[in-house]
Parts: sequence; structure tokens; C-alpha cells
Amino acid sequence: MRILITGGAGFIGSNFVRHMLKKHKNYEYTVYDLMTYASNPDNIKEFDRNKNFRFIKGDICDRKKTEKFVKNADVVVNFAAETHVDRSILGPPVFVQTNINGTDSLLNACRIHGIKKYIQISTDEVYGSVKTGKSKETDRMNPSSPYSSSKAAADLVALAYYRTFGVPVIITRSSNNFGPYQHPEKFIPLFITNAVENRKMPLYGDGKNIRNWIYVDDNCSALDIVLHRGKPGEVYNIGGNVEMKNIDVAELILKLFGKKKKLIQKVKDRPAHDRRYALDSSKVKKLGWKPAHNFRQALDETISWYVKNEVWWEKLKNKAFKKYYSELYRLR
Repeated sequence: MRILITGGAGFIGSNFVRHMLKKHKNYEYTVYDLMTYASNPDNIKEFDRNKNFRFIKGDICDRKKTEKFVKNADVVVNFAAETHVDRSILGPPVFVQTNINGTDSLLNACRIHGIKKYIQISTDEVYGSVKTGKSKETDRMNPSSPYSSSKAAADLVALAYYRTFGVPVIITRSSNNFGPYQHPEKFIPLFITNAVENRKMPLYGDGKNIRNWIYVDDNCSALDIVLHRGKPGEVYNIGGNVEMKNIDVAELILKLFGKKKKLIQKVKDRPAHDRRYALDSSKVKKLGWKPAHNFRQALDETISWYVKNEVWWEKLKNKAFKKYYSELYRLR
């Protein structure tokens, strides 16, 4: 099987490549990535020693170049996206361009070349805030941010290509991922690295927003199963086994570092900040998947990775954070 993995140098994408190279050694893998700030050559350099892996720098919005590489694939897995909610508030246009137009570019190439399977990586945020119960795949999408709205639109475009052109589309919507190789602007790695540096931890609002967390390895194993057993035209939720308030996660990280809660600094809340996400994952579990990690075990492993790989994340923080955070807090 020849698999084209767009956005494969990012957080979840690179972990997926790592999982697949271990699990399916005879497949051929091509990572196609624009290498924006959220991608990192250090995430994928270890794969170069594999004869069945190659990297291509490219933009999924570049239709001619994208079509060229889709032509040589059997399966496309689309991780390529702008994903940070705060950045979408600061500048929505790039989210529309990449997440919607880029997805359309990929799908059209898949239509032209008769791709065997297309996996669209989506998010639980398309459902919006959930007061009670858990979101099911058949629930109405109700996104709040430019980011989640662009992902919801991409889902609809993908399903339209399935219904209209017969492109074998499958959509996965996962809960909040965490683990190694996640950019330190995201919640858990930001708080871990700030704890290492003894910096304040900026917590939005009252900190009682609830998230359903999943360790990235568990998401990757679910994606593997969906790729092989999932049915075209279907959507599969992939949720973790715990719901926690943000403030509880922050305090747990501090506890594990042996540091005091006074490092938590509450800041003005994010506009349209969803209160709670929760996913019903019974559908994907029927395919034979279940998460292998509990939250505490996975958090311990994640902390250990960031402590051991300070060189990896330190340069990312120094490169991206000064301008970004000054703009972000001015917006507040």
C-alpha cells in the first residue's frame, strides 16, 4: 500500500507515521508537508533511514503539485491543517485557505486519480460546546471558532465528494490530543515547558472548561484501524477515556513537578470559548479499537519526553512566541 500523509511533519501526523512504520513495515509512506511553524523537520528526521519513506515539501493548496503526488498513492491521510484556535482568532483567512481550499484541492486530486481511500482528520470541536451527554457522529455541527468552523466546512466538502463523485472518504473526529512532539503553544506542552522554566501558566477564565483528552498513540492506533476497517462515507469519533477541567490538569502538572499553584495565572477568557467537549466513541470501538493508556500514565510519559527533549521545544518557543503572544494578549 502506498500512503500519502499530508501534514505528516506535524504533531499527530508524525506520530501516525511512527506508528505505521512500526506496524506496517511493507507499506510505502510519503509525507507531503508545507513545513509551516507547526511542522518540524526534527519530528521526521528519524524516518529517513527507512527505504520505504520519503518527504516532499509542498502545499496542499498547490493543485498541480498536489495532484502529481496523489497520482502515485493508494491512500491519502490528510493531517494538513491550521489547528490553533487562538491563531484563528488573530487571523482567520489562512484557516479558510488551508483547511477548506486545501482539503478541496486534495479531494479533487483523489477524484481525478481514483484513490482507494481518503481519511480526513477532523476534530471534536466541530460539534461545539456540549452541556450534557456526549457528541455522536450524527449530531449537528455547531462550531464556535474560525478554526472549528473551517474544519466543519472541510468535513462537509469531503462528504460532498463522497456523495457526488464517489470518492471513498472517511472522517475521523478526535478529542484533544497530547503527547510527544506537540508544539509548545498547545495547552499541555505549554504548561509542562513553563513548569520546567518556572514560568507562569496562563489559564483562560475560571479554568473550568472541560476537555476529553486522548494520548496521541491511542489516536494513531484508532486511525490505523479506521484506515483498514472503516467504511467510506462514515464519520468516526475517537475520544479519550477521561474528561478533566483545565484547571485540574494545570494543578496536576504542577503537582508532578513539585511546584506550587501560584504559578497559575488566570487571564481574560478566549472569545467564544467552548465550555465542554465530550465524544461518544462506541462506533470506532465496534471496529476493534480501545485506548491503551489512562490519562495519568500518558501524562507521566509526556512530561518525561519534554523534560528529556528540552532542545527540541526550547527553540520553538524562542522562535514563535514573542510576536505571537504579544498580539494575543493585546487582543484580550
